[in-house]
Amino acid sequence: MNFKFDFVGKRKLFFILSATILLIGIASLLLQGLNLGVDFVSGSRVDINIGPDFDMEKGKAALEELGYDNPNIRKAGNQRELLVFRTDESLDREKVNAIRDQFQKEFGKQVAVNEQTVDPIVGRELARNALISVLIASVGIILYVTLRFEYRFAMAAVAALFHDALFVIGMFSLFQWEVDLVFVAAVLTIVGYSVNDTIVIFDRIRENFEADKPKRWEELVETVNRSLRETLVRSLNTGLTVIFAAVALLVFGGESIRFFSLALVLGLIAGIYSSIFIASQIWITWKWKSMEREKRKASTVTE
Repeated sequence: MNFKFDFVGKRKLFFILSATILLIGIASLLLQGLNLGVDFVSGSRVDINIGPDFDMEKGKAALEELGYDNPNIRKAGNQRELLVFRTDESLDREKVNAIRDQFQKEFGKQVAVNEQTVDPIVGRELARNALISVLIASVGIILYVTLRFEYRFAMAAVAALFHDALFVIGMFSLFQWEVDLVFVAAVLTIVGYSVNDTIVIFDRIRENFEADKPKRWEELVETVNRSLRETLVRSLNTGLTVIFAAVALLVFGGESIRFFSLALVLGLIAGIYSSIFIASQIWITWKWKSMEREKRKASTVTE
């Protein structure tokens, strides 16, 4: 790349931007939490295929007639043909059939009903396993990058990883999109992609650092900026290619993977951003402080 954009010089702006977005997400998590699917909170989800452009109020009235006060419902599907009903109650076959019969009566036609129920114990187990999966992935990344590079690279990579994951989780909380098991799969996919992209950039920084052997802040800044410029096109091309695939899944993939695809798109965008603008800036800030400490120690020994 021929342009001379100062990535390091704008690091405070990038940090402020990321901190602002993440604080909004954290505030949303604290105030309204996540819209957890039945995979995690137990209960039942009923998907009722009524047909395109159905009357949502009629669907709500049908459920209220069955005794479900203020039911948790939304439209879904490529043609908005599905009414998705969530309840904390574990519905048996008799109650599911009653819902189907009530909707056929209300709308005057045959409707297809698909029901999913999760036991409370299973829900807690799934939530625990999802958290353990993310933690194991994080520890593995720290160990690998520490052995492959150095611990500062490892911690910067994990900071970028959590930046991406928290961004996606915060957005899902802010807009109250449903969080289920496929969302966890999306987060783990994002973690893998983000770390891969970050490691490519870190590898170039390490090569240039060993070649340049910078001693002053300006020299270190030039080394990092040059490394980012040299890997920028590769990062953008790879990232955009994957994002195009994720967008295709979001548009054409169907209701079952809609939120998985949405999480992927958001996470991939955050991963490109954090790899270029966050991880390297964390590393150079930490590395320079370490170099200054070593200079002070050397100066003290000389005296």
